[in-house]
Amino acid sequence: MGNTKSLTSALLAVAALAVTGCSGGGAPSTETATAPADPGKATGSITVLTQRTDLVQSGAMDAYASEFNKVYPKVKVKFEGLTDYEGEVKIRMNTENYGDVLMIPASVAKNDYPKFFAPLGTSIKMADRYRFSDKSAVDNKVYGIAQFGTANGFVYNKALWKKAGITAWPTTPDEFLAGLEAIKTKTGATPYYTNFKDGWPLVQWTTNIGSVTCDENATNKLAGPSSPWKQGSELQVIDTLLHDIVKRKLSEKDPSTTNWEASKTKLAKGEIGSMMVGSWSITQMQDAAEKAGRNPADIGYMPLPVLKGDGHCATLVSDYQQAVNVHSEDKEAARAWIDWFTEKSGYSAEEGAVPTLKSAPMPSTLKDFVDNDVTFTERSETDTGKVNDIDNAAEIGLNKPDYRQKLIDIARGAQRGSLDDYFTELNKRWDEAAKSVGS
Repeated sequence: MGNTKSLTSALLAVAALAVTGCSGGGAPSTETATAPADPGKATGSITVLTQRTDLVQSGAMDAYASEFNKVYPKVKVKFEGLTDYEGEVKIRMNTENYGDVLMIPASVAKNDYPKFFAPLGTSIKMADRYRFSDKSAVDNKVYGIAQFGTANGFVYNKALWKKAGITAWPTTPDEFLAGLEAIKTKTGATPYYTNFKDGWPLVQWTTNIGSVTCDENATNKLAGPSSPWKQGSELQVIDTLLHDIVKRKLSEKDPSTTNWEASKTKLAKGEIGSMMVGSWSITQMQDAAEKAGRNPADIGYMPLPVLKGDGHCATLVSDYQQAVNVHSEDKEAARAWIDWFTEKSGYSAEEGAVPTLKSAPMPSTLKDFVDNDVTFTERSETDTGKVNDIDNAAEIGLNKPDYRQKLIDIARGAQRGSLDDYFTELNKRWDEAAKSVGS
């Protein structure tokens, strides 16, 4: 993954909807990994696996370790940055050698967590302190603590939207589309960029499930023959908006040639109006603006154009969750690292991300959301396993780009069909799968 934190977050914002299973592992873990009572006496040597190869190469991770050692002087921390994190860790998990601390791969079935990871505490106790704890909870035990979370919506160029005459957030899909039309007509810029070719950004639309109804149980409600694309549903509203953007020619001319890295600079320079990506992207866009000689303050973030009552809602979802290898011989030291990194390192603030620690404030990157009273909805993942089973059986892939790529192809006329027919097909596949897996 290199320095593309984007891929990490795209994968993780919907890792709750991914499950293909891993072989290997041992018997379920019963020994809770707890941090040592006396940091000064704690000892051990731990290996931390990370997808952030950029931070390993830059020395930033070593800097974090140095700060950690001021509290835990006798614990040695080593980092392994993995470029293809998901692929490499999946292979290593067929053995017992997959680090002492690692980010839980999306390929591990939630119900299999006890085979690979040591429990970190009870669900009730962990939920009192941390956001996103139910994402990794199995049988009332939590197996992972999020590095941070992300809010969901559109990153956009404020200056470009203002140039088109739009200064307030759209409150309906029609208002959003009208805004894109104004950008196209008055500025000549590309109003919206799908990032079709890279694929993973299309998955970002899934992370908004819950934003339409402001319902923390929106994902859980998919755990059955629920016809997820029926009129007025979360996915019907979300996917209709994407379809209509493309149908009205408000996105790039040739989606097969999109480029994520290039799109950051184009949005920063006002050549692109908006993109659907998590709030983790804000700092990347600001960096791109600075490098392009533009004003980082031009980068804004807006919620999905739907109101619940008088205001907007935005889902909060977890990024990668750090876990302790069930086979680690230094579980106390490993847990000490996770606790310190989560609560004391300042990592989430540096990344402009939603803090896992409930008592910590929202990042400055989401100031507009806080100032405009956007309701943050922490999406429950209690029934993730059931939803995963249905999604896999239906072969739709809420966490994969394929079905939305087809949606875009239908919208631009590259494939035959209509939006209504496609939704009917998806509902049928989902409901039949739900019945087949006994949900």
